[in-house]
Amino acid sequence: MSTTTRTPFSPAALADATPASRNRVVDLLRGAAILVVCLGHWLMAAVYVDGDGGLHRAGLLGQATWIHPVTWALQVMPVFFLVGGYANAISWRAARERGTTYGGWLRARLRRLVLPLLPLMLFWAVVAPAAHALGVSASTLRIASMASLVPTWFLAVYVLVVAIAPATLALWERWGWWTVLAGTVLAGVVDAVSISQDLLLVGFVNYVLVWGTVHQLGYAWRDGALGSTALRLGMAAVGLVGLLLLVNVGPYAVSMVGVNGHGVDNSYPARVTLLFLGFLQAGVVMALEPRLQRLVAHRRVWMATILVNARIMTIYLWHLTALTFVVAGSLALDGLGLGLTPDTGAWWATRPLWFAVLALVTTVLVALLGRFEQPADDDRTAPHAALPVLAVVAVCAPLAVMADLGIAGTDGTVNWWLPWLPIVAAAATGLLRRPRALR
Repeated sequence: MSTTTRTPFSPAALADATPASRNRVVDLLRGAAILVVCLGHWLMAAVYVDGDGGLHRAGLLGQATWIHPVTWALQVMPVFFLVGGYANAISWRAARERGTTYGGWLRARLRRLVLPLLPLMLFWAVVAPAAHALGVSASTLRIASMASLVPTWFLAVYVLVVAIAPATLALWERWGWWTVLAGTVLAGVVDAVSISQDLLLVGFVNYVLVWGTVHQLGYAWRDGALGSTALRLGMAAVGLVGLLLLVNVGPYAVSMVGVNGHGVDNSYPARVTLLFLGFLQAGVVMALEPRLQRLVAHRRVWMATILVNARIMTIYLWHLTALTFVVAGSLALDGLGLGLTPDTGAWWATRPLWFAVLALVTTVLVALLGRFEQPADDDRTAPHAALPVLAVVAVCAPLAVMADLGIAGTDGTVNWWLPWLPIVAAAATGLLRRPRALR
């Protein structure tokens, strides 16, 4: 009988065992993208305490419009979906060669993505009702949970894109660049209908179309469909020209991160602008691939890359809850460190210290919870495909609700049951394994 094991985690050992065929740039970009996302979220929150001790979230983009063009570099989710396409192409093709079924493959992918989420859900499932019982207002819990659970929108969308990866890869293998063109045209049509008819819900289709098409670019990268630097820079130029036209001639905001009052929001829902940003960013990073290969060939850089990637979901999922911890600690100390008005000289001068404190708290959380990214070997029989597909729906739906609305409602109620839904879904659909004694 096979045994359940958990391989010890050692960046040094993993670095030594890295095969020469591995494209280390993929891992470098994945890790760098998540770290940029964390820094961007910590910066944009712009939390401060006024003279009366009241807590406010200024929203840096709302008052510092000069930073809007900078979001073209800070909004790096296209890079993550690009490398996701590259990695998922390798994963599914390897599964096909081994004879692994879609159900077995998808369950394995979901375990890597969903298990690190469950401690965060359990935390909010316990803390939200407990804090409310101790006198914390529902409005405060709403703000805190909405801020902390913003990362779950990405996880929900990425899980959906992973679930359809075998189908989208088959389309790429059959039709190639026509799939990218079709995705771009369809995303534009969805935007045209959604914006012209003021149908926000229609726009949500683009979460799959936009990010799914960027994911196709990862397939193109893996298959060498953009082999020369000139072609890669050409794709970047297409992205840049498209973006300039969309934000200057079209109705879209300059900021690639959501901000009210400056044109059509590009990220809620995802708009075709993010797809052109994907063309731009993909072209640039792919053009830089030879230089990045030389950088990541250094042992220390590669070990750091391995370390970040091994805990990447924990970093991403907990970095805004870390901010909540820091803000709560500050409020307990009469607003210590949060008295500066955002977008002033003194505020900017203290951002390095702000980042350092948040990075320290996040590091502690990762040290405590990172083990969930290294699930034990799964020797179970592959499930019917319907079961992991059901898991995708049952996990993603409550994540989308919490990312949008938080845990507490505007009517003063605390929806303590919401974080339990992904946990129950993971257990019921087999993502969580029962103890061996109960099997």
